[in-house]
Amino acid sequence: MIYCTPVVEQTKILIVDDEENIRFAVSNILKTNSYAVAVAQNGEDAFLELKRQPYDFVICDIRMPGMDGMELLRALQHNRMETTVIMMSAYGNLDSAIDAIKAGAYDYITKPFRPDDLVLTVKKAEERLRLYRENLVLRKAVARDYDFSSIVGKSEKVLGVLNEIKRVASYKTTVLITGESGTGKDLVAKAIHYNSDRKDKPFVSINCGAIPGSLLESELFGYVKGAFTGAYAAKQGLFETADTGTLFLDEIGDMPFNLQVKLLRAIEESIISRIGDTKSTAVDLRLIAATSKSLPEEVKKGTFRDDLFYRLNVFTIQMPPLRERREDIPLLAAHFLKKNAEVLGKRIRGFDDQVIDLFMAYPWYGNVRELENVIERSCIMSEGESITAENIPDSIRAEKGARPPAAEDLSIRRAQASLEVDLIKRALKETGGNKTRAAQFLEISLRALMYKLKEYGIEP
Repeated sequence: MIYCTPVVEQTKILIVDDEENIRFAVSNILKTNSYAVAVAQNGEDAFLELKRQPYDFVICDIRMPGMDGMELLRALQHNRMETTVIMMSAYGNLDSAIDAIKAGAYDYITKPFRPDDLVLTVKKAEERLRLYRENLVLRKAVARDYDFSSIVGKSEKVLGVLNEIKRVASYKTTVLITGESGTGKDLVAKAIHYNSDRKDKPFVSINCGAIPGSLLESELFGYVKGAFTGAYAAKQGLFETADTGTLFLDEIGDMPFNLQVKLLRAIEESIISRIGDTKSTAVDLRLIAATSKSLPEEVKKGTFRDDLFYRLNVFTIQMPPLRERREDIPLLAAHFLKKNAEVLGKRIRGFDDQVIDLFMAYPWYGNVRELENVIERSCIMSEGESITAENIPDSIRAEKGARPPAAEDLSIRRAQASLEVDLIKRALKETGGNKTRAAQFLEISLRALMYKLKEYGIEP
């Protein structure tokens, strides 16, 4: 016979023991700690109750007449009834408890036990269950965000990219993704990973141009304790972190020349050595690299190793700039509008026709990333149900010669801002997103450039 005390939105626990005093004691402890508790006096009753409704946890004695705890555990597994099982065992039956853990039970407690020990065991199981459920949610979100639908477009070039991703995703082949800054190379890398048989393994990403060369080696390969001043403890590198999964090296064209030979060895031999270590470690990962530079040109200039280039250039995917896929602009704009309106809590349904005309005429030096930033800013500026020309940046209106609200707008401030935005974007494009070199081209300090990037909302 089963006696149940249902409580709404509480962790539900089924206690299974043939001794009434144990059922009463465990039930009382758990109820005091705000758990919803049901009890069963044997394995058969527990199994029927679990078929009738799910429970978060089962706390079950190992030795019972009829169906004992081990038989109940096997029955749950055979019928794919997912619940966390905690076994209760007398002090002299520890071997049986360990056997239960090996068979799939989460944990065990030894009779007699203190109330605090029981509650602690349940709370640990709760935390494990919470992490498991969060992981399921995250995996579903990842599968949604990085499937092929994350790469929006209907142009021939985008459809070609999608076809290439589908062809190469299931192989371990090294992939090199090329294209201007902001074209979505990272989305391609993630789409390849999350559509491969490594999708449940780590996806590890690093921007080779964002980390000083002196630190990049330790980030990639790790180091042993005492390898250099400040190495007080050993550190695992990203190659080891990405083992069995995918390592994405963004902006690989910016990797220091002296580090490239170590990367080449790691790719060719699938082994790495931490800094200061005499031993090598085998790694099994898929390598994806991306660059906004022309690596053949870098090879000619002597800044990139030709043997590394040939090793990376096994399967190349070229991401087209937005100006070469203009038919995708309305689709992308609608995609980013929906996304940002939901995040910002705005009821914006679309764009005025004039806005789409301006978007189609604009050169989009920052590519898809710039378009997304413009849409986000426009959503913030909009107070109605549609994005109007007044909501978008002056620089976009200026590209087509439109200067609302008056055609004879003579504002020096707005004209200067438009010119600065244009020059900054051209400098960043010319330097492949390298802010230090772009500042030199513009003949301003790096600090001044960083300020203007923030002021105008430009992302390199």
